[in-house]
Amino acid sequence: MTVKFKEFEHIISEQFRTEEAFLAEYQKGDYSFSNPYVKLNPYLIAPLTALIMFKTPEPTDVTITVKGKETAGDITFEIKTATEHMIPVYGLYADYANQVELVLTNGEKTVVTIQTEAAPDSVKLPSKIETTPEYFGDNMMFVSPTSPASTAAYDYKGDARWYGTLNTAFDIKRVKNGRLLLGTHRLVTPPYHVTGLYEMGMIGKIYKEYRLPSGYHHDQFEMEDGNILILTQDLPRGTVEDMCVLVDRKTGQILKSWDYQKVLPQNVAGSGSHSSHDWFHNNAVWYDKKTNSLTLSGRHQDAIINLDYETGALNWVIGDPQGWPQELVDKYFFTPVGDGEFDWQYEQHACVVLPDGDIFVFDNGHWRSKVKENYVAAKDNFSRGVRYRIDTEKMEIEQVWQYGKERGAEFFSTYICNVEYYAEGHYLVHSGGIGYLNGEPSNRPPVQYTGKDKENTIFNSITVELKDDVVMYEMQIPANYYRAEKLKLYCAEDVLTLGKGELLGTLGVTEEFLTIPPAEEAGLVPQQYNVKIGLEEDRVIFKATFEKGQMVLLQFEGDTTHSYFVPTTKRPFLAMCVGTFLESDDRAVEFPVSREGLTGEFKITLIIDENKYETGVTVQL
Repeated sequence: MTVKFKEFEHIISEQFRTEEAFLAEYQKGDYSFSNPYVKLNPYLIAPLTALIMFKTPEPTDVTITVKGKETAGDITFEIKTATEHMIPVYGLYADYANQVELVLTNGEKTVVTIQTEAAPDSVKLPSKIETTPEYFGDNMMFVSPTSPASTAAYDYKGDARWYGTLNTAFDIKRVKNGRLLLGTHRLVTPPYHVTGLYEMGMIGKIYKEYRLPSGYHHDQFEMEDGNILILTQDLPRGTVEDMCVLVDRKTGQILKSWDYQKVLPQNVAGSGSHSSHDWFHNNAVWYDKKTNSLTLSGRHQDAIINLDYETGALNWVIGDPQGWPQELVDKYFFTPVGDGEFDWQYEQHACVVLPDGDIFVFDNGHWRSKVKENYVAAKDNFSRGVRYRIDTEKMEIEQVWQYGKERGAEFFSTYICNVEYYAEGHYLVHSGGIGYLNGEPSNRPPVQYTGKDKENTIFNSITVELKDDVVMYEMQIPANYYRAEKLKLYCAEDVLTLGKGELLGTLGVTEEFLTIPPAEEAGLVPQQYNVKIGLEEDRVIFKATFEKGQMVLLQFEGDTTHSYFVPTTKRPFLAMCVGTFLESDDRAVEFPVSREGLTGEFKITLIIDENKYETGVTVQL
């Protein structure tokens, strides 16, 4: 058969099956404190984690110390009282005989040796790290990739002490229950929009997947009541990254949505990366309780906007007013004031509302103008973290702090990046999208380069932590990383819970193509199209290779026939924040069909231009 067909188990189901297997193995043995059960990488996707299990006759606390290569690298955590002990192990080194010490309340001690495998090449090694163990302690700097690399966490020496094997991207946030929220690895549409969010424990177990009909990108925010703001879009209408939704934490149901097309024009004041398809490019969301508002970063408008949480009405805009309609400028834009230096932000990322109402943001500075004739080349440009003070009564704005401008092109990132606020005067500034082409600073996101240009591209990221304007930490890695987040591996709230995770929310019903053109029966689909069909628990994945602009319909024929238009004309992704999902062949097409609304047995066929082909694949949905 010329078509490759495969059924794929969802990672939640695969983890549950694996969990049942290691629990059964544990139950067969007589494991004690001196002879514990050890399972490395118990949930398949976090190779530098393990699980130690044993029983004690009496209830007891357990203190675990994962020994560092030197004493400063020790990671210690106390596990609450129990007789049945499931001790998570975090912070192992790759390709190393790790020593893990366990101590009971009564002082009894045992040491377990856990040998790990070498990390893959996708776990990049820092080229520079400057800090002290006294300052950084047992914190880890997590970075999530955009260029081909793994999500990984590094200690004060630059050793990787955690990494993931799923192709996840965008932000990682620890939420109130101690777990992590991060984007799934299941692509919905190129270049990087995925099905939704995973809620995952540090051990790698996925407890929930929150699915959205048009997918997730870039950022999420946990509300006080636990519900989640998630950035999304409405794919059938032909634009992306211009909506936000509120998702119920327990059910995955969408409770509320905000559509930026209702408050902003889509064809004015665009940044240098603007396109009609990706007119706003929303890359960050922040909820501020004091003002009951959403603050959103729109890279392709060079604008940070603020919306009323209840009504969705526009409150204000931070950005260069050039090119905007005067009636919007007069009503919503700020006027710079103060005696200090002032620069507007351009193609910014990661807006944060500080406790005093200041706006903290990463100003990429890409092109640093809204007028093409005034664009600033990368070699003369800069990126920075910048703090603005705004007065919404007087509509005035003042620049009160910045870092990065003084480093010039060395710190310049055309895309991605973030800032974090820890306390007054204590900040993180992550310039994650640095690139050089033929030795010169790049004017384009370096993940966009192909062919010989790709071979001559150098990637870098610089993560800096400052306290009272003193650099306390700097790490450089030869790769691009969307965001950096400082987290501890152990968190008291992140308690391993056994049982199967949940698929929440919905992928919706895939839009059908209603006009079926006449086509001639042509037998089995030719091998040249390289057709692959994957059956997942909640969708069918169609992959193939077509020439640009070919007319392709994917059909499910059963008691009823369902037809889907497969786009083969590529869009120019001017802001390809993540390159890890893309095929090397630009003719490659990936198209998912949700199983929602499809029940029964279906024969899968293809109409390609004037011919109708059989795939030889029949699925039961």
